[in-house]
Amino acid sequence: MEQAKEMKASISELIGEKIASMSASERKAAQTLVAHYPLIGLKTVADFSVQAGVSSPTILRFVARLGFSNYPEFQAALQEELAAQIQSPLTRNLASPSTRPRSAFAQVDATLDNIRETFSHLPEAQIVQIVALLSRPRNRIHLIGGRFTDPIARYMAAHLQIIRPDVVHLDGQESNWRDRLIDMGKRDVLVIFDIRRYQESLIRFAEKAQARGVEIVLLTDQWLSPIARFARHVLAGRTAVPSAWDSTAALFVVAETLIAEITRHAEETASKRIREMEELRGE
Repeated sequence: MEQAKEMKASISELIGEKIASMSASERKAAQTLVAHYPLIGLKTVADFSVQAGVSSPTILRFVARLGFSNYPEFQAALQEELAAQIQSPLTRNLASPSTRPRSAFAQVDATLDNIRETFSHLPEAQIVQIVALLSRPRNRIHLIGGRFTDPIARYMAAHLQIIRPDVVHLDGQESNWRDRLIDMGKRDVLVIFDIRRYQESLIRFAEKAQARGVEIVLLTDQWLSPIARFARHVLAGRTAVPSAWDSTAALFVVAETLIAEITRHAEETASKRIREMEELRGE
């Protein structure tokens, strides 16, 4: 069944699970794959090794570390992911009746599974790094999302604006985002939400922002938006459910987790800011 296939751990999730135990050269292979996901892994071992700047045996050790018996098995898994990555709501809606849920509870079960699986694969060390980055007072924070994920960016921005200053939700037309780039540089952090089918305007914006020294945090699905090649930090959440539409519930919970951890991290300054805000409201 299609849903059962999609619930297997993706290679990006396996990397998140195992990267802490990798050697330095294996980590270089992992980082190269994430930055050029999944296409670099579909090239030959020799091409992959050259682009990663490591030896061919290192690539094979990296593949074995992820649990694959050989390189062709690894590539077959990537090809499955690529096929899932480019699916549209139409193709998912044309699934055979046997793959469709018998009741609304199948959708709920799949969503809960997505949340559990997402957090079982998220590297805690990376969460800590992102929280520290978004808590740093000197950093300016910008948040943006795609057609279906921008409500999560807006929600997260609304909370962070209460916790700390210099937080902006980038909305409106793409030209408005580009105009903001003139004031963005090494003190800025851009948080982007992007899931399949990935939004070209966000990819272009991320590329320009990264070229200006902006540090990018990407929240995406298990197949990884192309924005990963420009991002310093990538968090992948499960989105597949038995529906024509992907679910953003897991990414929403990831955003809420970051909000909670940032609030704890900056507890003293956040409490003072909230108190002053309430006084200004006359509460």
